[in-house]
Amino acid sequence: MLLEFTIIPLDKGMHFSPYVARMTDIIEKSGLPCKLTPMSTVIEGDWDECMALVKACRDEIAKDSMRISIHISIDDSIGATGRLEGKIKSVEEKLGREVNK
Repeated sequence: MLLEFTIIPLDKGMHFSPYVARMTDIIEKSGLPCKLTPMSTVIEGDWDECMALVKACRDEIAKDSMRISIHISIDDSIGATGRLEGKIKSVEEKLGREVNK
């Protein structure tokens, strides 16, 4: 499963990088494959692992935020692995070049 998510502490102004940094630390320590993007984070794992990680990130932000927005998008291809990089490589093969380099 690929799970893309964004967690926003709505009561903390316009700059979220301190909160993103805290969540990124949790995500990296989980050992799940992940990719931080400018707008969200994508993780790869099974349902329980991914949902537990989103909950852990939410719980971290809830320590000092009273209102949190969470956006989740899931691509659940049963049994598939290596899709975090594999989906990009598939597009690059069709283009005949690397993208975003």
